[in-house]
Amino acid sequence: MTQRTRVGIVFGGTSSEHDVSCLTAGGVSRAIDSERFEVVGIGITPSGRWVQVDADEVRELRKQGDELPRLDESRPTAVLLPGADGASARIATIVGDRLVDVRGFDVAFTLLHGPFGEDGTIQGMFEMLGITYVGSGVAASANGMDKDLMKRTLAASGLPCCRFVTVTDRQWKQEREASLKRIAALGFPVFVKPARGGSSVGITKVDAVDELEQAVLFAQKFDPKLVIEEGVLGAREVEFAVLGGRGGAPRVSLPGEIVMRTDGAFYDFDAKYVSDDDAILKVPTAMDDDLRVRAAEVAARTFEAMGAEGLARVDLFLTADGEVLVNEINTMPGFTHISMFPALWAASGIDYTALITDLIEQALERPVGLR
Repeated sequence: MTQRTRVGIVFGGTSSEHDVSCLTAGGVSRAIDSERFEVVGIGITPSGRWVQVDADEVRELRKQGDELPRLDESRPTAVLLPGADGASARIATIVGDRLVDVRGFDVAFTLLHGPFGEDGTIQGMFEMLGITYVGSGVAASANGMDKDLMKRTLAASGLPCCRFVTVTDRQWKQEREASLKRIAALGFPVFVKPARGGSSVGITKVDAVDELEQAVLFAQKFDPKLVIEEGVLGAREVEFAVLGGRGGAPRVSLPGEIVMRTDGAFYDFDAKYVSDDDAILKVPTAMDDDLRVRAAEVAARTFEAMGAEGLARVDLFLTADGEVLVNEINTMPGFTHISMFPALWAASGIDYTALITDLIEQALERPVGLR
């Protein structure tokens, strides 16, 4: 039997999306082609310690009722080691002054969401250690995570976005009135967001100026830098999944659409991961051919403008008059059973297992370092 490729599933992390990452790791581990790939579980606890997790444990990570899975802090600390002379990277547990249970892996599949995982930090560590990994590199990950830098990059590339303002911690403390005026100039409603967050954590929809301060203070619990976006009234929210082209143009899925069951509601954390009743995910969604082609082209251009690799989900607004606006790019979208990224590719002819295989193969084909 051909030796299986060892895939280091890296999950958990210190961000507010720790539980979502654990949920994603369980989904990927259950769906991976076990005849071709061997899972090596690499967890990061909420406090930031690296730990080893048996493959069977990773596969059992799932939602229990309304409770999302979470790594506990009782496991012994592990350490990540680079490979030597072209050998695979390794993860080992520390016991006293010894390294035990040393396990090698050939490629890292990082399923961390949010800061310190999706934002270029761990990608930079992999680059320095010479570890092959799935997904975008340092710059695309960092700029994709920071909604301010992302929107500036897209605008410089000629891609259409909704209007926004950025408010730093210093500006809010020292130039509050001027900041409030800049926000109010967008009109209402607006969405107040942590600049470097994900999964809709910390986001508030604001309908009047007297609600802004509370929304800002709430978002600042997650990030001192905020992005405030205009509400695009009457627009459809559609999403495209994008895969690296493997030598050609990026591959773009059929479109999906999020429709909230309650008027005025938005797709927040609970709607994404906890409740099964708040939103309807249309996969694929109906769209006339001309609009679908134009929107898919914007999604592909967004992927390339950001320098993304491997995978991304591109979220768009389609206005009533047919304009296509980029909302954001997510360089490490969720892989849960209700996530749009795998659902969109399944509707487009690539099932969950084949999708994971494609991403691992892309990573193995790509050299480490500058490219």
